[in-house]
Amino acid sequence: MTDNGKKLTEYLRREMMSRPEQAISFRDYMQMCLYHPEFGYYTGSRPKVGKNGDFYTSASIGGIMGEMLAAYMADWRKGAEDKPWTLVEWGGGSGELAVQILSSLRESAPQLYLSLSYVSIEASGYHRELQRQALAEHRSKMAFQTAEEWLSGGPYAHCLVLSNELLDAFPVHRLKARGGGWFEIHVSVNPETGQFIEKEFPLGDDRLRAYIGEERISMREGQIIEVNLEADRWIREVASSLAEGSRIVTIDYGDEGGELYAEHRMNGTLMCYRLHHAFDDPYRFPGEQDMTAHVNFSACIRAGRENGLESRLMTQKQFLLECGILQRLQNHPGLDPFSPEARKNRAIRQLLLSDQMSELFKVLVQTKRAGD
Repeated sequence: MTDNGKKLTEYLRREMMSRPEQAISFRDYMQMCLYHPEFGYYTGSRPKVGKNGDFYTSASIGGIMGEMLAAYMADWRKGAEDKPWTLVEWGGGSGELAVQILSSLRESAPQLYLSLSYVSIEASGYHRELQRQALAEHRSKMAFQTAEEWLSGGPYAHCLVLSNELLDAFPVHRLKARGGGWFEIHVSVNPETGQFIEKEFPLGDDRLRAYIGEERISMREGQIIEVNLEADRWIREVASSLAEGSRIVTIDYGDEGGELYAEHRMNGTLMCYRLHHAFDDPYRFPGEQDMTAHVNFSACIRAGRENGLESRLMTQKQFLLECGILQRLQNHPGLDPFSPEARKNRAIRQLLLSDQMSELFKVLVQTKRAGD
């Protein structure tokens, strides 16, 4: 464990021991592990994505995802290329995807690029600096805003809000069915070993009960489920800031609620990633590992519907095919497996044929209805 991990562990122990029940909810534990201002995983300065990080995203594979999103945006703005519009990226990390999109638009749709304003909403100072460096050639198009600044400025017309693997990293409540009731998992400290241990407390948040009812989740003895109230809140807040015709495009891994809470998922979907190894122990490397849970797209669709959004959910593979990814395949003699054409074709095949990327990842497109 690094010094950063040790400092976060001590901070968490103090937080737990300061509470009357000497425990914090798993949701608060995950929030602190990922987003503590000094010691959190995402606020830290070590690489997260790519070969030297902990995981890959679809943006890491040959630049194709950015090209296809640029093609999607060009189709969305067809006939209005010279009218001002805004791309808002929420949680853009290193800026890799934004570079792909903006560079592709500049090359393939120059008028659309000229009319574009790009807004980055990124909480991490480390990632904001990476974005400044990565997007230097697009500096005139770029602005940073906090979530609070942007949300207070709507309603926004001609706006597309994009997120890529954002909602899966929101902190989740973990619930367990036991003895005919639902209990919330909390995290405490073993006084003898100092190790983190789990405790169960009766549900104290009415929002959790409402969520269970809305999702019609069956109670199976011993089953653990995740509840991502933060994702619902995010959809609602963004929807309230959009004008008619503006869109939210959410790219993430997950499924509809019926699949996520099915009988074969007795232990939930929470996973941790460190140095490209996946495991399910959230207490192993506090602040030094990514922690994620599958997105419940049924809940996102419901939150959207209640806030004036029409939704369409599809697999990432379906989205890419509709955007014309097969037309990006290039003929080449095949003599050099490292040629640009060969690399691009491999990236396309990986996005389309990998179960992890093509089927598990989903794209949710939500459009603000007229009159809402």
